[in-house]
Amino acid sequence: MDENRFFPEIKKNFGFGLMRLPMVGSQVDTDQVSKMVDAFIDNGFNYFDTAHGYIGGLSECAVKTCLSSRYPREKFLLTDKLTESYFEKEEDIVPFFESQLEACGVDYFDFYLMHAQNKTNFEKFKKCNAYETAFKLKEEGKIKHVGLSFHDTADVLRNILTQYPQIEIVQIQFNYLDYDDPSVQSKEVYDVCEEFHKPVIVMEPVKGGSLVNLSPEAQMVLDDLNKSQGTSYSNAGYAIRYAASFPSMCMVLSGMSSFDQMNDNISAMKDFSILNEEEIKAVYTVSDIIKSVKQIPCTSCHYCVLDNHCPKDIKIPELFSCYNAKIKYNDWNQNMYYEQNTTDAGKASDCIKCGMCEKVCPQHLEIRNLLEEVAKTFEG
Repeated sequence: MDENRFFPEIKKNFGFGLMRLPMVGSQVDTDQVSKMVDAFIDNGFNYFDTAHGYIGGLSECAVKTCLSSRYPREKFLLTDKLTESYFEKEEDIVPFFESQLEACGVDYFDFYLMHAQNKTNFEKFKKCNAYETAFKLKEEGKIKHVGLSFHDTADVLRNILTQYPQIEIVQIQFNYLDYDDPSVQSKEVYDVCEEFHKPVIVMEPVKGGSLVNLSPEAQMVLDDLNKSQGTSYSNAGYAIRYAASFPSMCMVLSGMSSFDQMNDNISAMKDFSILNEEEIKAVYTVSDIIKSVKQIPCTSCHYCVLDNHCPKDIKIPELFSCYNAKIKYNDWNQNMYYEQNTTDAGKASDCIKCGMCEKVCPQHLEIRNLLEEVAKTFEG
């Protein structure tokens, strides 16, 4: 499948998400990213996804350094996003958009998404005529397709698509662990996309790595599956293929942070095939095993700590990761990692319960309560 059935300009159905790039200290490892870009394009893929807030603005700069300055524009498709925290009024939007074009080194975006839409920020986007501004930029040729990324209930998405039928594509969180999760509502949100005949972009197909690093019991299920089928798919490969197997899926994004991850994902998606019945049964068995262990379903997107959302400088995703590893594996080394992550930053017990983190959490986690549990585990 060389052309995408929804948008012929998209090659295949797998995209490079530029949110979790390899780093050298505080800077993007542009040499490694350039090699990843080369491998991606050489294997017939062409869809790249970024946003201004990713890696504190470094993601867009990496696009210019590693992609747009090295390849002719027709060789790649680029998606960027309008994020709530970067505009306060309608007049702010176009200058911000122009700054994104400049940062990425391009004259237009193939896809431009209203970012992380939910019931609350949608009202701000409406008040500032953000959608109307994007549609006008499309008329001017600076955007090819207008869409949205989404983190809320199915009813909220239905309301947005009813008000803005011009929306061409919807990006949602979707993976086999979240498929029937009542808080994420992956299935219900996907069903709304089908109801409105909107193609879907998948984010978090491996749930921030949660579907890669499995417990021994869950890992055995996928190992046995590979043996029975004579295949060698990785855990990430199964997760990405699962998400891509649904009929309205236009694109599955993966935020790859190493060249090895790139090669692994390419091997799963270069000659894509939907999951068969045995594979579907296996991934749902893995899902049941994961859900049987009490964990915090954090994807490490870091929205909760970006733009000073945490006034106590608590490294919330890192502390949740320490907690999950200790609970999941009884890993006492996590006490050391917890100490490392709180030496020059806030402890879980430092939380003042302001709630700023919860307002921006795509997973709708009760972060304040969860930090209490983390504090009991590591500080009690």
